[in-house]
Amino acid sequence: MPELKRLHVGHAPAVLAFELENRGYFAASISDRGDDYFDRFTDGYNALLAEQEAGICAFYVLVAEDGSVLGRFNLYDVEDSAARLGYRVAERIAGRGVATATVRELCRMATARHGLRTLRAAASHDNVASRKVLAKAGFAPVGPASAADLGGKSGTWYQRDFQP
Repeated sequence: MPELKRLHVGHAPAVLAFELENRGYFAASISDRGDDYFDRFTDGYNALLAEQEAGICAFYVLVAEDGSVLGRFNLYDVEDSAARLGYRVAERIAGRGVATATVRELCRMATARHGLRTLRAAASHDNVASRKVLAKAGFAPVGPASAADLGGKSGTWYQRDFQP
């Protein structure tokens, strides 16, 4: 059974494999990370771990029993009991409710582990699957997301508030 785990240095090879394997799939609905991301993966990965250590972000990976990464689920810009949510799942498990279940689990963790009271996420108008995940996980649309928010695509901001 897949397990949501806090990102650590040992996940690097599996995260890189996940990103490479799903690059084309992701690019169909979100902005491509570009060749530079892959060329400088180790530096970028280490920067993520430093941000996590500093408490600015909290990064999680959904790990399969064989150690492969099935998804990434991240809390960005943690500040004042709020954060932005970002996520992506492997094409091989898409459409099976895994993203929705894991976003719900991360919502529970966001309040219990990180003391968060508000999560926001942006989804492009083209990304129907992500909009469905957010709605099923209890997020409500709160306003337009600009092309700058979504790597050149327009969309909507969603928000979920948690009771103290």
